[in-house]
Amino acid sequence: MLNRLLLTFLRPYRRDLGAVLVLQLIGTVASLTLPSLNADIIDFGIATGNTGYILSTGGWMLAVTAIQVVCSAGAVYCGARCAMAFGRDVRSAVFHRVGEFSAREVAAFGPPSLITRTTNDVQQVQMLVVMGCTMLVTAPIMCVAGIVMALREDVGLSWLLLVCVPALVLAIGSIVIRMVPRFREMQERIDQVNRVLREQLSGIRVVRAFVREPAETRRFADANTALTDTALRVGRLQALIFPTVILLLNASSIAVLWFGARRIDDGAMQIGSLTAFLSYLMQILTAVMMATFISMMIPRAAVCAERINEVLDRESSVTPPVTPVREVRTRAEVEFRGVEFRYPGAADPVLRDISFRAAPGTTTAIVGSTGAGKTTLLSLVPRLIDVTGGAVLVDGVDVRELDPDVLRSRIGLVPQRAYLFTGTVASNLRYGRPDAADEELWWALDVAQAREFVEEMPGGLDAPIAQGGTNVSGGQRQRLSIARALVCRPEIYLFDDSFSALDLATDARLREALRPHTRRSAVLVVAQRVSTVLGADQIVVLDDGSVVGTGTHAQLLDTCPTYVEIVQSQLTPEPAA
Repeated sequence: MLNRLLLTFLRPYRRDLGAVLVLQLIGTVASLTLPSLNADIIDFGIATGNTGYILSTGGWMLAVTAIQVVCSAGAVYCGARCAMAFGRDVRSAVFHRVGEFSAREVAAFGPPSLITRTTNDVQQVQMLVVMGCTMLVTAPIMCVAGIVMALREDVGLSWLLLVCVPALVLAIGSIVIRMVPRFREMQERIDQVNRVLREQLSGIRVVRAFVREPAETRRFADANTALTDTALRVGRLQALIFPTVILLLNASSIAVLWFGARRIDDGAMQIGSLTAFLSYLMQILTAVMMATFISMMIPRAAVCAERINEVLDRESSVTPPVTPVREVRTRAEVEFRGVEFRYPGAADPVLRDISFRAAPGTTTAIVGSTGAGKTTLLSLVPRLIDVTGGAVLVDGVDVRELDPDVLRSRIGLVPQRAYLFTGTVASNLRYGRPDAADEELWWALDVAQAREFVEEMPGGLDAPIAQGGTNVSGGQRQRLSIARALVCRPEIYLFDDSFSALDLATDARLREALRPHTRRSAVLVVAQRVSTVLGADQIVVLDDGSVVGTGTHAQLLDTCPTYVEIVQSQLTPEPAA
């Protein structure tokens, strides 16, 4: 998974990666040249008292050092640029893939997990790319070239390389293998913390209203403690690495000095060569340590890459047509023809055999008890989810054959949960039509019975709106959402219980104001209150996912017992105590 992700998103930056490789190669070779030059200074300059040789060779060392610095800085710059571009592209790909998901896929992953995958998971892989460009490329070059240079200095001590390098690899590798499952668990714990925190912030009013602060504090503490415990277990394993590396480095230095001194005493080796061999051994072990340090990051990055690829590989259940229909008749007609919807793995469908037609210029109300499938039914029209049986047609064309942009541009949706975005009143109203003039915004506010409170807000149309619209009331959010749909002037209006937060007087005025502007449109209204649907041209009654009655208010009172029960439950006065 990690290799596939890296190959896919690093392919456009092959030139930068090539530059990193070349610069790191030159810089590493330069750094490996320095111990050899230093050995020459000791053996042929200091030992013989040749000051001129010391100065000339020292000058070469300064030049080589300058080359090393320039190449290393250039490699770090190119590597960081490549890694940042990689992170940007992966985040963009995940974001756009999530944007294509239907409500089914979003629910399957969960918003907290999708946020973690887009941010923290991408950051972990991006960090691996950064470290890989700066350290992982250097490590093999330094290791191989260091071994060659060390053997060039003295073959007799080469057996130490066969002992020290494998010992370091085995010691650290055994630790890294134990870290892999811990990293996977850590990412899951991060998801859990995000989930709990998101729920508590979104439901802070409910938490305070029911005095549940202590319980929610304990719930967050449990999630936080679980993450902390997992991180500590990983940290304990990581803490073993550096003492192990230092121990082996120091033991290797002692071994080189011990056996090298004996070779010098036997006349088989010079002091400068011993110094250079020790430097090369340290560089080789440092390269192994760098590679091992990267290997510590690889398991976590691999887990994160797997989670990212799960998102990128998941196809939306709402797929665009291969040859989309882009031109349709402008009749604003919606028809449900034998519609069925079933969630994956569910024993029974949520909707079954739904058939009715919403004609242009008419209002169709959908009523039923909680859980009857009203919102699900309405979500099928703009293809927020797709039918699993039957068909939904707009102007005689199956919505699955229509171009999604063409379909949704003809629909004005006011969702059950009125949501406003951070910005201003004007920016929220122009969400569907960025070029709408101020006069159109005020017209929409006037129809939605929102003009009065917007005029009272500081700045009017430029008044700030907080995230989610939390600085306005529920009824004001609903009216602004209705105004947002009106600004688009759609051919089909979908109101999903969009009047529930309004008082009866405002509800009546709003519906009366809407009527002249929706005469040529098909209007579908999901409602809980009978007073909202009394004047509808057609009322569809749902019960347990099936249509149990269709007609006007008067007709249903005579023919539909379920509708009669709904009416009686709302209109029959409570008996006096």
